[in-house]
Amino acid sequence: MVDTTSENSASGHSESRADGNYGGGRPVAPTVSDLLAELVAEGLLSEPDSTRARLLTCAAGLFEQKGFARTTVRDIAAGVGILSGSIFHHFSSKEEILRCAMEEVTLHARALMAAAVAASDTPREQLRACIRCELEAIHGEAVPGFSILVLEWRSLSSESQARVLRLRDSYEEIWRKVFAALDGPLDDPALSRRLIQGAIAHTHNWFKPEGRALSLEKLSDRILAVFAPA
Repeated sequence: MVDTTSENSASGHSESRADGNYGGGRPVAPTVSDLLAELVAEGLLSEPDSTRARLLTCAAGLFEQKGFARTTVRDIAAGVGILSGSIFHHFSSKEEILRCAMEEVTLHARALMAAAVAASDTPREQLRACIRCELEAIHGEAVPGFSILVLEWRSLSSESQARVLRLRDSYEEIWRKVFAALDGPLDDPALSRRLIQGAIAHTHNWFKPEGRALSLEKLSDRILAVFAPA
């Protein structure tokens, strides 16, 4: 499910800096494409042109459009142009497809956010980078299928949820570090993250940029002003 064009998204940095420091003086680090290629090399993301990647991308899109329960294995196979039985050479069940899709979109989103944060100089700019990246992901501009993490979470078994949560924690750690470095109105990074996560996730239900004056760029600024007033 890797789309290396994501590095040209509105969070906007084709080059980033090391993602372990949240404060300044950081050396130049690999591009987003490099970060994603590294995940592919480690076997954590599917090869972009592989049948497995095509199945996951198609499935994530169908789960977003039709819902997990209404999407059949035959629908997914037809979307990729293979026989439905061939899917089971790659996955044991439809639920495994959902879990793997969630794992890959989480890793993809983390790579994009880590690069954007590392390329930002101040905690407030880093928070804006996080906000913008998550908005782009939820609204399908950067990480196709990201919204299934919210929409279809309850469709996973408890075991699968635990596996995704382990990966998700590394994504959430970026947010917590940024909030910890920020001199904002709240002094609890975990609480701050929960509040902003709810606000951003809910935009999936009401925000439609087409034909409206409020763009994702402006929405990012509005959310930033709430959680980190200038």
